[in-house]
Amino acid sequence: MEKEGGSLVDRPRSIAAGEILSKGMRILLARSGDRFRRLRKAVHTHLQPKVADTYQDMQRENAMILILDMLNDPKNHQRHAQRYAASVILRVTYGKSVPTANTDPEVVRIHGVMEHFQVVMRPGAYLVDRVPLLRYWPGYGKQLVEWHHEELGLYRHQLGRVESEVNQDNAGPSFTKTLLENVKEHQLSTDEMSYLAGSLFGAGSDTTAVAITVTIMAAACYPAAQAKVHEELDRVIGSDRAPTFKDSSSLPQLHAFLLETLRWRPVIRIGFPHRATKDVFWQGYCIPEGATVYGCQWAISRDPIVFPGPEKFDPQRWLDSEGRLKDNIKFIAYGFGRRVCPGLHLANHSLYISLAFLLWSFRIAQRPDAPIDT
Repeated sequence: MEKEGGSLVDRPRSIAAGEILSKGMRILLARSGDRFRRLRKAVHTHLQPKVADTYQDMQRENAMILILDMLNDPKNHQRHAQRYAASVILRVTYGKSVPTANTDPEVVRIHGVMEHFQVVMRPGAYLVDRVPLLRYWPGYGKQLVEWHHEELGLYRHQLGRVESEVNQDNAGPSFTKTLLENVKEHQLSTDEMSYLAGSLFGAGSDTTAVAITVTIMAAACYPAAQAKVHEELDRVIGSDRAPTFKDSSSLPQLHAFLLETLRWRPVIRIGFPHRATKDVFWQGYCIPEGATVYGCQWAISRDPIVFPGPEKFDPQRWLDSEGRLKDNIKFIAYGFGRRVCPGLHLANHSLYISLAFLLWSFRIAQRPDAPIDT
């Protein structure tokens, strides 16, 4: 799916979620063609590594708040991870700083429309995806149309707020601001920009929060692996200062722990479907034009040839004999080919700094009376 990315860039037709709910404007489901190319170019241009680096100070500040939240209320660690993820992606997407992101009315509304999307995306949820003529049946899909107007209205409102700030020359840096400043270059309509920004927030906040929660679970379940990261943090950083992004290259044990966590319990176990635009020949097999192809992260993560003893949690598999990160092994956690997650650099930064602060600050353990079912 990497080497044949051009032949597998398309998505299968999605009537309920792609055409009725999203009107073809959600980049995740957009079919290959002119619109997808314009959306992809815009999002990759403004989330490339150099741009992602400019948000590091903000991510570090939010990681500090995350630690204080965990300290004051450890039982609700999942909620704190959600707040952290929502705050970061809200700032990146719309330039809006919301310390209490979980309860912010607009964030609550965005999570609401994302729940609608998840409902529509469930396999077999809508018969129209198997019987396309149903979409022309009078009254069919009324709920989907209502949900479309709800989410488009919300995304338009967010775009309009940033546009007003830009016109008043008081807008902070954000993905939406750069979209508005480069309308002619990207040739996106107002609604396409609205959906692109809204989809970025919806996708980024959920996956980051889940990944942080899984790293906490891994640390609690595998104290020996956690101890190796603690030793590294104590040696490299100590107790006189907090972690920074400059420490990243000196923390291979921490990165190995994070990589192993994402392999051990992938945030997304099976990716969104791709569609072959021509016959693809691979290792003696022919994937015919029009075939649906899934990248199954769960199966890849259990390949015993690449990951011996795949059920074993072993961060050391990512390190060479000298304790450096290997460059000949990787696990694809962010999608495949030209459909790779455009926010992967931002997500990696969020996961690195949050894990660095968590394990620099705490020793994480299971409750003796409530062992974790992994």
